[in-house]
Amino acid sequence: MKISLILSEKKMLKGIHFLLTYTCNYSCDHCFLYCSPSSQGTFTLKQIKEVLSEVKKIETVEWIYFEGGEPFLYYPIMVEGAKLAKEKGFKVGIVTNSYWATSIEDAEIWLKPFAELGVDNFSISDDTFHYEDEKQNLSKIAKKASENLKLPAMTISIEEPIVKKEQEKGKPIISGGAMFKGRAVENLIEGLPKRPWEDLNECPYEDFKELGRIHVDPFGNAHICQGLSIGNFWETPLSELIKNYNADSHPICGPLMRGGPTQLVKELDIRHEKEYVDECHLCYLARLSLINIFPKYLAPRQVYGLD
Repeated sequence: MKISLILSEKKMLKGIHFLLTYTCNYSCDHCFLYCSPSSQGTFTLKQIKEVLSEVKKIETVEWIYFEGGEPFLYYPIMVEGAKLAKEKGFKVGIVTNSYWATSIEDAEIWLKPFAELGVDNFSISDDTFHYEDEKQNLSKIAKKASENLKLPAMTISIEEPIVKKEQEKGKPIISGGAMFKGRAVENLIEGLPKRPWEDLNECPYEDFKELGRIHVDPFGNAHICQGLSIGNFWETPLSELIKNYNADSHPICGPLMRGGPTQLVKELDIRHEKEYVDECHLCYLARLSLINIFPKYLAPRQVYGLD
């Protein structure tokens, strides 16, 4: 019997993002998933089919994204996954670092299947973390090739964080767009100004109550935020996880919803420093300290820099 799941008017889950693989040809300093050439975990085609079948039961979902890691490392599986998603009526997006764009002619060959499928969004990383040498910037080639094929392309640019200027109240602005979790905590926070932990009392990025999108990974984790899961969809079907999710009762999302990282460390009695760069910085370190207590919800370990 087919189970149909229609979310309430307030809870409009619009996107499912496949972390097609955690493997990446780069090990960028800002990567909040700790992706690298040695990272483990890649979807099989059979698994993609299973997830898409579950997603069809969630009638508010419009978008399917394929990202990573670097999804082009598993190119045939990504092409077939995009084809299956389009056949099921979803809009499809792809995120890439464009390592494969060695010439415009070659890049067009890589991109032609997606142009023929009518892929709806093509996002290309274009920043100094990926391409310090502007002359060797493959993202420019990928962008030109996508334009030639009329693929709707956009660029994602995250730069090294710097203190740019002072606000009216004397608080420094950290520019660049890096999120201070994952490898960014290890490599990018040195010398940056910090704020009192008591001031980090909300999450500026995620709505824990009314989910807008979910990232799914090959291990079965359904991420609200990278490394913060609502459960494992290989154990409980994804549509049921979404239907039964309750932010108030979730051991991590509940406190974050009630008062951000400040409330998380208060409610779970986590030892902490007096100052942090931002909300993500405190939240990430707090979750890292809890990973052995809540392994179901703080997973996989590799996105916390753990084997």
